Amino acid sequence: MAELIRLEKLRREFPSGEDTITVLKDLDLVIEAGEMVAIVGASGSGKSTLMNILGCLDRATAGSYRISGRETAMLEPDELAALRREHFGFIFQRYHLLGELDALANVEIPAIYAGMTPRDRRARAADLLDRLGMSDRTDHRPGQLSGGQQQRVSIARALMNGANVILADEPTGALDKHSGEEVLRILEELNAEGKTIIIVTHDMNVASRARRIIEISDGVIISDRANAPERPAPAPVATAAAEQTRRGGYLRSLADRFKEALRMAVLAMAAHRLRTFLTMLGIIIGIASVVSVVAIGQGTQQQVLANISNLGTNTLEIFAGRSFGDTRSARITTLVVADAEALARQSYVAAVTPTVSTSATLRVGSQEASALVNGVGEQYFAARGTKLAEGSFFDAASVRNRATDVVIDENTRKTLFADGASSPVGQVLLIGNVPARIVGVTQPQQGGFGSSQNLSVYLPYTTVQTRFLGTMSLRSITVRVADEVDTSLAEQDVTRFLTQRHGSQDFFILNTDDIRQTITSTTQMLTLLIAAIAVISLVVGGIGVMNIMLVSVSERVSEIGVRMAVGARQGDILQQFLIEAVLVCLIGGLCGIGAAFGIGQLVQALSSDFTLIYSTTSIVAACVCSTLIGVVFGFLPARNASRLDPVVALSRD
Repeated sequence: MAELIRLEKLRREFPSGEDTITVLKDLDLVIEAGEMVAIVGASGSGKSTLMNILGCLDRATAGSYRISGRETAMLEPDELAALRREHFGFIFQRYHLLGELDALANVEIPAIYAGMTPRDRRARAADLLDRLGMSDRTDHRPGQLSGGQQQRVSIARALMNGANVILADEPTGALDKHSGEEVLRILEELNAEGKTIIIVTHDMNVASRARRIIEISDGVIISDRANAPERPAPAPVATAAAEQTRRGGYLRSLADRFKEALRMAVLAMAAHRLRTFLTMLGIIIGIASVVSVVAIGQGTQQQVLANISNLGTNTLEIFAGRSFGDTRSARITTLVVADAEALARQSYVAAVTPTVSTSATLRVGSQEASALVNGVGEQYFAARGTKLAEGSFFDAASVRNRATDVVIDENTRKTLFADGASSPVGQVLLIGNVPARIVGVTQPQQGGFGSSQNLSVYLPYTTVQTRFLGTMSLRSITVRVADEVDTSLAEQDVTRFLTQRHGSQDFFILNTDDIRQTITSTTQMLTLLIAAIAVISLVVGGIGVMNIMLVSVSERVSEIGVRMAVGARQGDILQQFLIEAVLVCLIGGLCGIGAAFGIGQLVQALSSDFTLIYSTTSIVAACVCSTLIGVVFGFLPARNASRLDPVVALSRD
């Protein structure tokens, strides 16, 4: 027969406090292809340690182990995984089946890591189970199978990739006599087909079924004898794994392994629903907080801007003089109506109005009060965003005809028409000595400067110039800039335009949009501040994910060991736990977004005056953020899982 396994001076030592325990002591052993070998010995003799080294689940401390002439000591973890995947099949005493999967899926696992196509691996798994008398139990989970049936599933899994070496660790130890006989009969049949069978047992009745018995005691081989005549060497058999890997292809293998990892992640989450939900809760709260805070910030900003519009957004106020407090401003008369008319023709101007002002005493019947009399154009109300509570504004005809039509504000109505018995519209208001007809009442409006409690009335500026002031010069010109134009650029152009008309800059401009920008930037800063606090909750949620994933890894060490034993690469284990962490965070993120929308509906129901404005950017960012949290905080547990020693993982149940 051809040499398959060779051990030379093989030692295995384990640390024990400050000392070292030597379990295997300079073993020399050769096993040929097609043999059926039993390794026997008492508990603690080192036989299980030897089997773990033979199956590449463990490494020797010293010495040489060659499989088909290949030295295993120099192989990387993934290369050892390839050996386990392509050459070895494991039959464990405790079966080590995955409880979340049915019999067929348990048998398929090695073929997934080997890259076999889904159709081929399902057909092969079904064929193996049928051959082992399990065709009517393929959809049963391990908890629904007897011990003998579970061991048959374990044997089918060992044969799935066409392994040429079957390692059986106490294969009958947990079975009744009848089931044990069935398992041994199956192993003999496999050996007759050319498989190399290595059985580790302490039962000499089991060992007597082998063709060769190796007895080990205290880490030393004390006996190596033939138990039956040798059989002719079997013809080489190509492994199914190699054929199917070629058929499946590399990309197909990657996709199948990803789907398997995704399926196991979903099954693990479903198996621990409460723990999964509590893990998600931190992410849900964090994402809901961030999205809601941004939506509240956007809604607040819009509300603030709407309120600021009452001040006259995007407006430029042009005053005579160098600045406020200029003592010469009263003598500067170059700011005239023609300037306003010229500005009205500029492309960036939405509305323009000349303004003049004076103060006068208002009288209605026995009521009187002092008020500011504003002379304005018909576009003034549009420029300042003033809205009507009642009546109408005066029009261009009133301006041309110097009409005595007056619009009063809410404060004036409250002062002079306090009884509220009748509408002030249509009544006569005596302004100084000039009678005027009230045509409209404005809604309350927050003033940009000074107290908003001053009484104000509005007449055509032509009326105020001729009947109150006796001069054609203007106090100021109000320009509303078109919404699509930057007010700073408009301010520069107005400055250039009027300087050319006047020959010098004998005016100054107040850009009221600065107020809007200041308030807007303030609300943005507050939104960012609150959002930063919400992000902290996301980080806390991420730490929670990491803690729970570490717990999950510790609970599923045995599963990790089984997957490594059947050929899973370190990357496969890493991928599985990373996917689980990302799924937890992504689902939590989506739930958090849903919760944020629910908060918006609640706010809308409680207050119709305020609306949350959701940002698509913030929602997408929330999804990306939750995914990144899964990757970042799930990486450490996933890496720990992928670096577990297979033999250590399998020893924990």
